[in-house]
Amino acid sequence: MAIESLAALMRADDIFETVVRDDCVDRGVTREASIRQMTALYAAIRRAGERYEPALRSSSGMVGGDGAKMRAYVAAGRTICGEYIGGVIAQALEMGESNACMKCIVAAPTAGSCGVLPAVLLPYQRREGLTDEAMVRALYVAGAIGQVVAAKASIAGAAGGCQAEIGTASAMGAAALCYLAGGSPEAVCHAAAIAIKSMLGLVCDPVAGLVEVPCVKRNAAGAMLAMSSADMALAGIRSAVPPDEVVLAMRDVGEKMDVSLRETGLGGVAGTPFGQKMTERMSGTEK
Repeated sequence: MAIESLAALMRADDIFETVVRDDCVDRGVTREASIRQMTALYAAIRRAGERYEPALRSSSGMVGGDGAKMRAYVAAGRTICGEYIGGVIAQALEMGESNACMKCIVAAPTAGSCGVLPAVLLPYQRREGLTDEAMVRALYVAGAIGQVVAAKASIAGAAGGCQAEIGTASAMGAAALCYLAGGSPEAVCHAAAIAIKSMLGLVCDPVAGLVEVPCVKRNAAGAMLAMSSADMALAGIRSAVPPDEVVLAMRDVGEKMDVSLRETGLGGVAGTPFGQKMTERMSGTEK
């Protein structure tokens, strides 16, 4: 896609149609081919959601089974958040665990942030009885947000911290939900901006350099943020800072972030005694 600003998206009559046309021109494909490819991606997201295996554990042993624990907790009817939100949390954990356990997932926008978009879209589709076609349209909207962030800032933890990964995923999820709920192009972009602002400064600190801890649980937090951002935008709340300026602020924060906090496995929780012990264990240097 050649779309490089949220301002351009806000001026669109329909973000979905704008993004489809842009994709066709940018890649030289037909409308049918573009939609067929996005439909395949959504089908892959659904398959990944259906094929979670509670018994699987990651190579480090740090990740696995928490999605099933959350499902059981929700089924017991004792959640603070309620059944629906509890299900969103469980979905996010399951997708993040599937990634850590090397199952097939869809990077959205990265593998480490793969749980946010499915967690907000799959339960919403079930609750609202939406068609796959509607969800595919929402994926185009989410993709447009991710493209703008990639062009103006970064979607890589190594370049901009976890704000670039989970932060972007949250913005994509917020935009997709807002669109599905009938939000205007302006509301959609402000939903994304609200989500990004709430994630500014989030460091990328994977223990032992693995996309497991704290990554998986951050997917659940990102899903919650996406939902609240979408609801705020749908209520008529707007980001006081223009959305494109928010994205530029993300880039500025990422550039100023110390290298130890950008996917090097040196700072944050990766730098704790536990984190260092796991690094030694995984590298075979444990004493």
